[in-house]
Amino acid sequence: MYQVFLEIANELNDIGITPLLMGSVGLERRTGRDWQARDIDIHVPSDPRGWAAPDEGRIYHFNELNAIMEKLGFQLVDRHEHEFQRDGLSVEFGGLHSLPSFAGVALDELEEVVDQGVHYYLPNLEQYLKIYQASSKDSYRAENNNRKDFAKIDYLAEILKYSN
Repeated sequence: MYQVFLEIANELNDIGITPLLMGSVGLERRTGRDWQARDIDIHVPSDPRGWAAPDEGRIYHFNELNAIMEKLGFQLVDRHEHEFQRDGLSVEFGGLHSLPSFAGVALDELEEVVDQGVHYYLPNLEQYLKIYQASSKDSYRAENNNRKDFAKIDYLAEILKYSN
């Protein structure tokens, strides 16, 4: 899945976007541990209001993003979630600029990674902990992903306890 992310991120770089790799794929990159990722979560420039913003304006440059995804063989399957699929693989786009208000993570503190010439941001362990703690309070995730989120929270809290 990480190679697919790099493929997408490379195209985003070409239009001036440095994406943020989120979710299990990003956490796998950060920790080296297999988190059984089921999809790829990518955050891109967005309306800071997050879910309060209308679907059509929440993700900036969505038309360009949609064209990139179609070029790469992905089909838009859920406009509200900004979700694309290709061969059973789901890629969802979230809002980068709602991260400070959602999880208390400052955008200018995110680490920029360069891999195979592709630029992207990746949260550090402390930032991931804040993100998963905030996500665990979300009602949708509480119904669908809480067990996985709490396992990640416990893991991150334990690692950070011993690294400080």
